[in-house]
Amino acid sequence: TIIVYTGDNGLAVGQHGLMGKQNLYEHSIRVPLIFKGPGIPKGERAAGFAYLYDIYPTLCEYAGIEIPESVEGISLKSAIERKATHGRKALLFAYKNFQRAVRNGDWKLIKYNVNGTVRNQLFNLGVDPYEQTDLSGDEAQAKKLEEMTAIMQKRIHDFNDDVDLAKPGWGV
Repeated sequence: TIIVYTGDNGLAVGQHGLMGKQNLYEHSIRVPLIFKGPGIPKGERAAGFAYLYDIYPTLCEYAGIEIPESVEGISLKSAIERKATHGRKALLFAYKNFQRAVRNGDWKLIKYNVNGTVRNQLFNLGVDPYEQTDLSGDEAQAKKLEEMTAIMQKRIHDFNDDVDLAKPGWGV
């Protein structure tokens, strides 16, 4: 028997001056994900990124069941058992057509589209885990902003998202 514990994404509860879930800050997008069962290391924490739809292929692999081709998730078994260091390299997040965010390692980029005006926020979560210092206007981080925007655009393409970051108002 394998037990999986997870939950819904969090509420801001006043963090960043927000109350709901309508944002892409870490406090509102992170969820718990715990696997317990045979072959799963006890009391350990695996670093890496995952989507909740990675649970099904992970359970398939543990159960020895072939993962259907139609499944978009990836198995996290090798990351859980420490045979690989990460589940996914980068994650894309979206809230309607107003916000997109990408997380890659310690870096996170959030883009907002409000009334056709796009605003960026860039964070180094390794030194700023509460997303308090926006580095998007820091000239020293211009290359990182460009790199993260390219990663975001690739992930948007990979997910067949209809947002085109190159167009004003994202072409929506």
